Amino acid sequence: MASREQVLCEMEKTGVVAVIRASDPTQLMDVCRALKAGGVTCIEVTMTTPDAINVIARATKEFGGQCVIGVGTVLDPETARAAILAGAEFVVSPILNPEIITLCRRYSRAVVPGAFTPTEILNAWQAGADVVKVFPATKLGPEFLKDVKGPLPQVKLTPTGGVDLKNAGEWIKAGATCIGVGGSLVSKKDLDGKNWANIEQTAAAFIRAVQEARNPAAVKVTV
Repeated sequence: MASREQVLCEMEKTGVVAVIRASDPTQLMDVCRALKAGGVTCIEVTMTTPDAINVIARATKEFGGQCVIGVGTVLDPETARAAILAGAEFVVSPILNPEIITLCRRYSRAVVPGAFTPTEILNAWQAGADVVKVFPATKLGPEFLKDVKGPLPQVKLTPTGGVDLKNAGEWIKAGATCIGVGGSLVSKKDLDGKNWANIEQTAAAFIRAVQEARNPAAVKVTV
């Protein structure tokens, strides 16, 4: 299992965290394979997925050392602990619950709590967040992130909600450490149709968008 530092390094290096929500947990292994093939190695299994804890345990066993498997939509420390014991290597929450941060620190797991306002963002960082999830980012846009990073340059931020291929690069340019991507990466249509090849291609496109935003000159040379 990767250390907390290795997990954070992988998140920042790839720049993309896949947020998976599915009604059929049996499909998630195929989704993980497709994402990994496309270069997305940080995968967040949300607690809204049926049998999420067992899915995390299975995914960690199958993809350990190849992917970083985390848990999302965590609302309390009890759920965080159950997921960590099942193998979750990072914990994401849509809210700021300091008890979740404390528990993750106790188990040396990366923790990404949610926040919406500058005050919440700073409170999350001061409480021990490794990265702060700006959520929902749908209505805020990249400019909000850029504005927050002005007075708070030390805080690592990741937007979730409304992130797609059209604006992925803009979020990175605005200062995002990484982006959390859900339906625009793993769509319901692709899930229902078991279109793993399309998920792989979309994953690769997101990775390219991040790389180009970080270093457009280098990408142009290699194309």
